[in-house]
Amino acid sequence: MANHVVIMAGGIGSRFWPMSTEEKPKQFIDVMGCGKSLLQLTADRFKGICSEQDVWVVTNKRYKDLVMEQLPTIPENHILLEPCRRNTAPCIAYASFRIKKEDPNANIVVTPSDHLVMNVAEFQRIINNCIKFASETDSIITMGITPTRPETGYGYIQADLKQSSIRNKELFRVDSFREKPDIDTAKSYLKQNNYFWNAGIFIWRVETIVNAFRIYQPNMANLFEKLMPSFGTDEEQQLIDTHFPDCDNISVDYAIMEKAEEIYVHSSDCGWSDLGTWGSLLQEIKKDFHGNAVIGSNIQTYDTQNCIINCTEEKRVVVQGLDGYIVAEKDDTLLICKLADEQKIKEFV
Repeated sequence: MANHVVIMAGGIGSRFWPMSTEEKPKQFIDVMGCGKSLLQLTADRFKGICSEQDVWVVTNKRYKDLVMEQLPTIPENHILLEPCRRNTAPCIAYASFRIKKEDPNANIVVTPSDHLVMNVAEFQRIINNCIKFASETDSIITMGITPTRPETGYGYIQADLKQSSIRNKELFRVDSFREKPDIDTAKSYLKQNNYFWNAGIFIWRVETIVNAFRIYQPNMANLFEKLMPSFGTDEEQQLIDTHFPDCDNISVDYAIMEKAEEIYVHSSDCGWSDLGTWGSLLQEIKKDFHGNAVIGSNIQTYDTQNCIINCTEEKRVVVQGLDGYIVAEKDDTLLICKLADEQKIKEFV
């Protein structure tokens, strides 16, 4: 019974423009200035949990070469290529039926490619906990992040903390999944101790998730079931290109998680961030005495505070007199934007 990891890497990361572009989205970029892309950091987190031969990446067709360049040790036929964007449910269904063809007894961890985890050892401990539980039961497990602030940019998981699982004291049944709240609702969640941020990380046996798709998304399940004989053959990509666009554009939360019965959450405090915005990156990166996060080799700041400055391609950058700004450049494009208005970046793009 091998452990497999599915890395979802098809997003375009428009909120991180100009560093992230449609040609090279943020999962393929060294956002942290550490020498590795977010995709590479994600794959590194699973070393020791699964073999490199059991790593899968689901991405858009246009990013195949980027994946192969950044993760050269994973099998080429484990890079699953979507012909179009169809949200997380079709992505996970494709990967799950594909893995079932290769390893019918697999344990699977599904993870986004563009998140950050600061405490990797604790993350690995939790994932191993969840894999053990999933392998012994017919349960779906999701990772819940202990909230540190009233965050309106994340979905939430409401857990029943009255009684933990008999098999594992750190796992609790999920009562409900909640959409991104307004600020007052987020504050009320924070006061209660049974609400967690939804990290979009799932753990299950392949048979569990395939059966869940059969029950709750029969059309999608039938589509991939019919394609299974072609998986691993020269016909696979052509048939995926033809039939994948027929899938509903739906998230796995709507498609499966909100309907399934045996769902558990494992709370986590491992320094997680979804790095969804420049502001979230500012919170995670080491800052100077004035609250500035600086990524670049020759950047000087004067009378400047609470800014994130990402300029790795210029020989010298001098910033004076800014408070609470994003300064970012990439490929002859320069962005100077108030952090408070960063939601407008999508409009600029």
